Amino acid sequence: MKLSYVYVLKCSDGTYYTGITSNLEKRMLGHTNGKHKDSYTFSRRPVELVFYVKFTNIALAIQKEKQIKKWSKAKKEALINGEYDVLPNLAKKKFQ
Repeated sequence: MKLSYVYVLKCSDGTYYTGITSNLEKRMLGHTNGKHKDSYTFSRRPVELVFYVKFTNIALAIQKEKQIKKWSKAKKEALINGEYDVLPNLAKKKFQ
């Protein structure tokens, strides 16, 4: 059974990067060492791994990565902090 990981990094500028990999340790080394000069995280190092989740189904992992990438900063921070009960409320639009 091959595992996939969806992960969130906190960048030095306070932004978040969401990614997917089958080898989290190797991928973290790539982010930390600046393996790809054109990547989002290269100029935002150092980065910190603040969240990850394992999947046994790559299709579900890809779906979850795409979903998290669309989330607001506040919703990502709720996920990172384990505040799962507030996630639905952060998804609702506020009309005045």
